[in-house]
Amino acid sequence: MFGAVIFDLDGTLIDSLVDIANAANEVLIEQGRVAVPVERYRTLVGDGVGVLMERLIPEVATDPALLATCTSSFARHYEEHWNKASKPYEGIPLLLKSLAAIGIPMAVLSNKPDGFTRRCIDYFFPAIEFAAVLGHSERFPKKPDPASSLWLADFLGVAADRIAYVGDTNTDMKTAVSAGLFAMGVAWGFRTREELYQSGARVVYDQPSQLLGGLLDH
Repeated sequence: MFGAVIFDLDGTLIDSLVDIANAANEVLIEQGRVAVPVERYRTLVGDGVGVLMERLIPEVATDPALLATCTSSFARHYEEHWNKASKPYEGIPLLLKSLAAIGIPMAVLSNKPDGFTRRCIDYFFPAIEFAAVLGHSERFPKKPDPASSLWLADFLGVAADRIAYVGDTNTDMKTAVSAGLFAMGVAWGFRTREELYQSGARVVYDQPSQLLGGLLDH
């Protein structure tokens, strides 16, 4: 078995696409722009709020004041939307309970702002004890930079190559590869199997029950 598991959050543990899209579309409307279909957000999210704003409103890349306005606006609207449609993927609560019962340490690492990351974990998984929960903050660079993953490995006291990193985007797989973790992709999230394999996934699973088997049989 692996010595520990690190999970991405959005698109891996919870389906949060609609709530993220609704908050981002509120920003677009405030800026006099057209809202984007929810499905398009599958390829827009995953790299933090700042990058999401750049992908939606390219001008923010050269206008720090506009970027600050848009990210602040997103935070305000997401505060209103974050748990309206979001929910754990089917099978995820059982997966987490099974790993906890076996005693495998679990952590969460997300590019979602740290406060919202912790709020989501507390709200959607109140009965699960995670060894650590890290969202994006000034403490570490965003994924795929390996710094946060390596810190977690040290915190967990497990060698990097004995830690599975589970995620649904190219950013997640690149994070795992750059930190020397075992990259496990999940196909129920926001991106495609092809993207996951091209970005370094060692294996890709279609449902949480398969992921549990892979974590236990490795």
